[in-house]
Amino acid sequence: MEQGIHKFSWLGSDEMYLDHPTTYAHKSMVIGRYGGNTADGADKNEDGVYVLSEPGGGWEWVMLLDAHHTAESAELLIRTIDNEADEIIRLLALPVQQAFRALEEFLLSIFTSEAFISECKQVTGETACLICVRMENYLWWFSVGDNSLYVLHPELAARGQYLLNQRNYYEWIGFVNTFAQPVACYSSGIRELRQGRNVIVLTTDGLLEVGARVMEDPRRLYLAFTGEEDLEKCVDKVLAGVHEQLGRDSATVVAWSYDNSREAAMPSD
Repeated sequence: MEQGIHKFSWLGSDEMYLDHPTTYAHKSMVIGRYGGNTADGADKNEDGVYVLSEPGGGWEWVMLLDAHHTAESAELLIRTIDNEADEIIRLLALPVQQAFRALEEFLLSIFTSEAFISECKQVTGETACLICVRMENYLWWFSVGDNSLYVLHPELAARGQYLLNQRNYYEWIGFVNTFAQPVACYSSGIRELRQGRNVIVLTTDGLLEVGARVMEDPRRLYLAFTGEEDLEKCVDKVLAGVHEQLGRDSATVVAWSYDNSREAAMPSD
């Protein structure tokens, strides 16, 4: 891997954080992990995170995984992407108008390869996979499954916009594998960030499992992650709330803020 690139990798089966929400500040990011409340039956953590970031603040890459049955599919994704990290870093050195398209084509070449599809057949279980990259004043994502990506900004919140991707059920990578089908099902997109402070949040569905009482209302989620400048405190409070509400499913959060000095698009009238 290129010298100086910051990396963070974690698999829930190695460190489960049952009954113990924890936050970790990794450079500009906050990574929150919680394995669930054992009083409600939680006994495992099959989430995973893989982060790369450019030391000068040029870009951030996040892959968030939510596996089930076992964590083997999440481990396969982390190992596969880590083996390709040098090429990913090379693509992210391209101009932004080229980088996202090149990155999506590269990921599809990996996930549709015979070698990767064969490896998926050997694992027990499957995983949702959400990949997000911030470069300059743009955000790109690639999503299989039901992990969530939010961009929280007052101009967007005023119009009721919080969630960027559509959560899609019955999509996975692993033993049941969308890329082994005749037509792969996934979503991707690009959004311009607004001028000022943008808070970017990725989360697995464990944060929303107790949603009717905590986070189902996106306005409440917006306030939870933007209520104070210290983002680590925000993530800590959110996960503590999941624990207090007897959240059974694992909840993993990756959040960071980006202050965009560029003017964003506005209507001509």
